[in-house]
Amino acid sequence: MKLIAALTLGLFVMTGVAQAAELQVGSPAPDFTLVGTDGKSYKLSEFKDKQAVVVAWFPKAKTGGCTKECKNMKAEGDAIRMYNVAYFTASVDDPKLNKEFSDDLGLDYPILSDPTKATAKDYGILNDRGMSNRVTFYIGVDGKILHIDKAVKTDTHGADIAKKLGELGVPKKS
Repeated sequence: MKLIAALTLGLFVMTGVAQAAELQVGSPAPDFTLVGTDGKSYKLSEFKDKQAVVVAWFPKAKTGGCTKECKNMKAEGDAIRMYNVAYFTASVDDPKLNKEFSDDLGLDYPILSDPTKATAKDYGILNDRGMSNRVTFYIGVDGKILHIDKAVKTDTHGADIAKKLGELGVPKKS
């Protein structure tokens, strides 16, 4: 009986931790410093009070869905850049693989690398295969999460991002 009670309590505690860690709209976005495929380090807090930020996480570089998503974001880059936003894709792949992937596609925006998986864990998107789930975070100039897209359509994601930025009231560049 004590074993059952202990297991039940352990399950309750683990479930509570998982639920507490899940980010919600209005939550402060966890800060991060990640290296981009352009060789620069990007720290989320440096955008605070300056620009909104979009981070589109994908599972694995050089795979079909991720290729479609990144290519569509490049194709729709002009529409995204109309807004006062810094935007990135991101994965837990190492910087070398992401750089090769970016170069192969001729991307005009950085892919961020999180090889330690710490940021993916902070954002609650690291899956049991050790990859990030395909989730896009929209972060306001105040550093709080404006929207979380867990239903990304790889074929239209760039256009979807531009549309969502307008819906969220992110200002256009003047």
